[in-house]
Amino acid sequence: MTKEFLKEAEDLLTGEEKRLKEELAEFSKQNPKNKDDFDAQFPNMGDKEDENAEEVNMFSTNLTLERTLEASLRDVEKALERIQKGTYGTCKYCNKEIDEKRLRARPASSSCIECKKSFTQEF
Repeated sequence: MTKEFLKEAEDLLTGEEKRLKEELAEFSKQNPKNKDDFDAQFPNMGDKEDENAEEVNMFSTNLTLERTLEASLRDVEKALERIQKGTYGTCKYCNKEIDEKRLRARPASSSCIECKKSFTQEF
């Protein structure tokens, strides 16, 4: 893996980390006791029955989105840590180098395509 590619991956991951945090901040607050946890805020749209129903619906949607974005953020932060440790681009299961094409498609990848397929039972 070249230094140029590592720098490119780090830049992509840093940008993605910023984007994910900004998106999470739109509807949630970071937990002051756990920097890796965000808490979706319950929206207040009014006191009418239809407004209350919309609040519950929006909160439910935001909880799901929060979990998805938090998982993506964790993956990105772990990939940035692997870059710092010098282990980026190595499969965490078989220790083989992850194909650069895979890392370009998904820079936060921690496993090679073969291991990912075997764990998700894709053939």
